[in-house]
Amino acid sequence: MTAGALIDRSKWIFDLDGTLTRPQHDFDAIRAELGIPAGHPILEYLATLPESRALPLRRRLDAIEDALVEAAEPQPGCVPLLRQLAAQRADLGILTRNSRSNALRCLEILGVADLFDPRCVLGRSEAPPKPDPGGILTLLRRWRCGPDDAVMVGDFRFDLEAGRAAGVLTVHLDTAAAFPWPELADHRVRSLQDILARLPST
Repeated sequence: MTAGALIDRSKWIFDLDGTLTRPQHDFDAIRAELGIPAGHPILEYLATLPESRALPLRRRLDAIEDALVEAAEPQPGCVPLLRQLAAQRADLGILTRNSRSNALRCLEILGVADLFDPRCVLGRSEAPPKPDPGGILTLLRRWRCGPDDAVMVGDFRFDLEAGRAAGVLTVHLDTAAAFPWPELADHRVRSLQDILARLPST
């Protein structure tokens, strides 16, 4: 896929933890607390369990994430970038493996909830978890646009794989500048300010 220009896109989809917020989740610790073997994706592992075993673990996961969100801090450049995109009349969406209620609360804490249509904030109950592209495709249908008008921004392989599968432009945010999945990223940035710098000023 040929990398397109970010200024050509008016539909922006963001991951949440580690992308719009500073990384908070210690996934190894969460797996240990839930009794999930090391290295297994949490949601996918829970999906393999009988509902009688999975339900209390999902409730515990919700509680862990609800506690974490109260300490959420924005990534540097998060608020200016989102407000600049909104000023340019871009449509903004969230696609997260967290719960939707958690995501909405996080946007409130970051001070940017007013920039998002709540219907365009999708959690693990509203869309198949990334790397499945279903959530992106749902947002594209909601916006009545094709993939050529959209961007997926994230800090992890699942975000980029979902974007690739949906055919949208992918932006990999890696503050360490390691960029371990170059084949999945159309654009690679070290900060959200790097994205803001590529947009026209209003």
